[in-house]
Amino acid sequence: MKKRDRIMFAVLLLFAVILVGCIVSVDNVNNNNITSISQVATTSQNKQIQQKLKDLGYYFGSVDGIYGNATRNAVVAFQKANGLTADGVAGPKTIAALGLNFNSVTSSDLYLLAKCVHAEARGEPYVGQVAVAAVILNRVKDAAFPNTISGVIYQPWAFTAVNDGQINLEPNSTAYQAAQDALNGWDPTYGCLYYYNPTTATSKWIFSRQTVVTIGKHVFAI
Repeated sequence: MKKRDRIMFAVLLLFAVILVGCIVSVDNVNNNNITSISQVATTSQNKQIQQKLKDLGYYFGSVDGIYGNATRNAVVAFQKANGLTADGVAGPKTIAALGLNFNSVTSSDLYLLAKCVHAEARGEPYVGQVAVAAVILNRVKDAAFPNTISGVIYQPWAFTAVNDGQINLEPNSTAYQAAQDALNGWDPTYGCLYYYNPTTATSKWIFSRQTVVTIGKHVFAI
């Protein structure tokens, strides 16, 4: 190989290395941006974010736990509408504004929640069972109630199923799924703290609560 050819080859090789380096750098920047978003939540939590955004009318894609452009754009739209920094990152303030709680839930919590759903709402349509679980979780987040699932469920006179012992029945798979769906962020009650069966309720006070939605035999109220 002539000297001139060797020089030309070296220049081309150097150019190729620089070009590859630039591509890798850009790719790393893009990957870092994606990572900085996705590290905020796990796949399960991303699904909760997506479901909540879908319920609120900001997200129209699949609830698959993948924090892609569609989810990011939905987060940005939600942030803009709620006076938050529109950076597309589902950080603590955005999570709180969505009404989500990513505190860890133990298997014992899930079991107890499923037991209460089964005891209080077996025989109700599936969405009604999810709604009962959602009310319990809404109370956990409300300062007027205990801040744990067990505390809410075993609060004196809070649930008929606890008073009459039905809470001790073994939950079925439907109750488990309903409890899990509520934990994943599905709230068919839109934030309700109370529910009752108007044909069996004896408390005059409960009828004074503002009705939000009726699902099956239960009225859900705030």
